[in-house]
Amino acid sequence: MKLREAKTSDVNALYGLERELFCSKNYPLSKGSLYYHAKNSLVLLSEVEGTLAGYILILTKRKDAKLYSLGVKDSFRGRGISKALLQQASKNLKDLGFQKFILEVRVDNIVAFSLYEKNGFKVAKKLKAFYKDGCDAYLMELNYGSEKL
Repeated sequence: MKLREAKTSDVNALYGLERELFCSKNYPLSKGSLYYHAKNSLVLLSEVEGTLAGYILILTKRKDAKLYSLGVKDSFRGRGISKALLQQASKNLKDLGFQKFILEVRVDNIVAFSLYEKNGFKVAKKLKAFYKDGCDAYLMELNYGSEKL
């Protein structure tokens, strides 16, 4: 597995993965949005034998870095790709001087919640009816200092 920062030349491949991972009700990003984020946010890619296996998108034009999206192609799940992307992103954010890394996760997404918790994120609060379908979310945060990924 190879991890690297996305370039604008990766947008078409990212867009294809985005469409594969997220149906319309989950608000997949457009090509234009992906192009913007490749230039203005932290976007890391995971490649396995030359194939785009997953990505993580972190919003960095703000005080606290915020996880916007993390996705891994079905055929590559269970290989530690999400963990590797999350850990590399966290290292990059520390190097950039961020003090906090935040995210929202559905309360019913046990797999994602467990991944974040195992990597040092703590629940800051519960957000009632956060998602369009009425599902609650947890706001989770990782404060840099004592936590280590």
